[in-house]
Amino acid sequence: MRVAAPIQLSDEQTAELTKYARGRSVARRLVERANIILQAAAGKQDLEIAEALNIGRHTVARWRARFRRHGVRGIEKDAPRPGRTRTVNHEEIIRKTTQEKPENATTGRRGPERAH
Repeated sequence: MRVAAPIQLSDEQTAELTKYARGRSVARRLVERANIILQAAAGKQDLEIAEALNIGRHTVARWRARFRRHGVRGIEKDAPRPGRTRTVNHEEIIRKTTQEKPENATTGRRGPERAH
């Protein structure tokens, strides 16, 4: 069995993570991540933490590694996800529709009514 890398926290990190773990207005993901790191710092292994929090051990390992690389800031935000780059520029669409008039635009007035 692999042994997870140990986590050591400063007093400042412990206070910040505890605040996140107990926060009522904190995103659930951040509460979970803070709990992962606090339990890891208490010497628990990934599988033990995963069972206690009812999550996958790979999730625990991911956030342990992110914390070791980036500290508290590493668990606050999700990493950018791969995917197709944006093909639509929303700002350009808004600008064109609100500030430009197409060359073949109508005047907006109705023509004479046709008799049926």
